[in-house]
Amino acid sequence: MVDLKTKNENEKLIIKSPSQVDREASPSIEKSTVFETKNFDLWYGDHHALKDINLSIKENEVSAIIGPSGCGKSTYIKALNRMVELVPSARTTGEIIYRGRNIFDASYEVEELRTRVGMVFQKPNPFPKSIYDNIAYGPRIHGIKNKKILDEIVEKSLRGAAIWDEVKDRLNQNAYGLSGGQQQRICIARCLAIEPDVILMDEPTSALDPISTLKVEELVQELKDNYSIVIVTHNMQQAARISDKTAFFLNGEVVEFDNTDKIFSTPTDQRTEDYISGRFG
Repeated sequence: MVDLKTKNENEKLIIKSPSQVDREASPSIEKSTVFETKNFDLWYGDHHALKDINLSIKENEVSAIIGPSGCGKSTYIKALNRMVELVPSARTTGEIIYRGRNIFDASYEVEELRTRVGMVFQKPNPFPKSIYDNIAYGPRIHGIKNKKILDEIVEKSLRGAAIWDEVKDRLNQNAYGLSGGQQQRICIARCLAIEPDVILMDEPTSALDPISTLKVEELVQELKDNYSIVIVTHNMQQAARISDKTAFFLNGEVVEFDNTDKIFSTPTDQRTEDYISGRFG
């Protein structure tokens, strides 16, 4: 992916992806809201990890979350599919509305939510199974047993993750035999196989080499045509390259949330400016 570079009046370098340049040249189109976080707080025991979070995630956009270590980035996206409930001491107040429904409502089955809101983790975590069985695992859990249908899902998902051509002749081989970058794309394909609405990514390229990172970034740009993506990243250049919106988290709070080009060129909060310019973090 070739970066387009421009400078503002202060000669500060701004990195823009081609998609961002195209977007700025096009009329703004209001998109539907996928997640609406309202006055959301989260505690781990006595630790107040998230404080009064208010964020709106739009469909078919890449929303990046940046901030220093321990600021609540990963905790927030784990709250979006209720993975935080796996921590016994976690408790929450406020609301997270997904497609008009509070995900913490007692009637909302967590399995239903996680089918619609998939997760890709920091470290590639394929199952110790064949490539085929990794992708077919989710559909099988949901009751699909027909081999022809499973074959179609596996191929479609691997194509969607831009890895079909690399693995189509080794589907019966163990996924552990793939490179780290390939394993991460297998995990993305596994997520796509259950046809989610939203894909959450928790630093998906932090363990990858630059070439694999580029492939995942290009994939993210392609996937947003059909999915809404929330990505946590320590890499600010990555956020600038691939995201439409960026939220800056600090000490469990959202300091600023806006269009990515504005966050990186003319942030409204001095703390955002200080973090982006490398004064801390």
